Amino acid sequence: MIKHSFQTELCRRLDITYPVIQAGMAGGPTTAELVAGVSRAGGLGTLGAAYMEPEAIRETVRTIRRLTDRPFGVNLFTADMTDDTSRVQEVQRMLDPIRDELGIKAGKKALYTPSKFTEQFQVLLEEGVPIISTAFGILPDDAMREAKAAHRIVITMITTVEEAKLAEEKGCDIVVAQGSDAGGHRGTFDIGRHPYGANVGTFSLVPQVADQVRIPVVAAGGIMDGRGLVAALALGAQGVQMGTRFLTAAESGAHPAYRKALLASSEEDTVITKAFSGRPARGIRNAFIDHVESSGIEPLPFPTQNTATGDIRRAAAIQNDSRYLSLWAGQATRLLTDGERAEAIVEQVIKQAQEWME
Repeated sequence: MIKHSFQTELCRRLDITYPVIQAGMAGGPTTAELVAGVSRAGGLGTLGAAYMEPEAIRETVRTIRRLTDRPFGVNLFTADMTDDTSRVQEVQRMLDPIRDELGIKAGKKALYTPSKFTEQFQVLLEEGVPIISTAFGILPDDAMREAKAAHRIVITMITTVEEAKLAEEKGCDIVVAQGSDAGGHRGTFDIGRHPYGANVGTFSLVPQVADQVRIPVVAAGGIMDGRGLVAALALGAQGVQMGTRFLTAAESGAHPAYRKALLASSEEDTVITKAFSGRPARGIRNAFIDHVESSGIEPLPFPTQNTATGDIRRAAAIQNDSRYLSLWAGQATRLLTDGERAEAIVEQVIKQAQEWME
């Protein structure tokens, strides 16, 4: 039996046993089973719902509730979803050789990305989701008022001290300080100012944020085990958020080819790229990234690039071809394990942290 020795302010606010949050990774990895497994173990499971249809979110939330009575969260994107199609034909022509290799049709010249945030957010309110987290910015003012009126806890991903201070000022209850070690898309608010994200390392970012805000700070980026948890607490964080660590869990929805690439990778294999989505994200370098970056053609802004590359990623998944999948990953993939249950991962993190504290 694991001792309850890591109760922090984060645990008290979220009503969880251990200060471990599973990141709300969008695109399929965060199955209901994964979210529920982390929450049952005493951490906070989070559904990455940014790309989901509102009714699919509703059904998944209800499934999570059937699997656990413990708190869980749902993550949404707050970015502007207006398309910039000014260079679509140029980018599609650049991508078409990949489509030829995969045996799919040439890219469409007309693209449209639907904005689902309002409907997604309403589902979270209607379903009584206790914890709402956001990436790419803070909840809009009207949504923040609704969340507060409904007594929901609001968590926001940040990558700089100034973002953390703004999040606190706007009413966020908790901030997740995402260092540049982190996999996938980090939550940098202003990509115009930071075209490849605000690349401050986790160990540099966390103590500076902790010194500047009164709300709990959660450390994220390169944290994979109990050693990372102990280090984060020493730096002033109240807990950790882990994403990559759960991608190879038994309950993860990550594609088999993605899992295989993760387990074969090292700390030298990831890059920050805009190739897949138009927003900077850290992933394992593959043929798709090489093709786009060697073309000399700038990817379209988010979300248009993400929409433009969707057919390629779907075809690559069907064909089990990791060369053209988005293989999001942090910088500590050597510490991954294959096929462990989510509950076992949380328990292992806490057990190791206890050993290091002793």
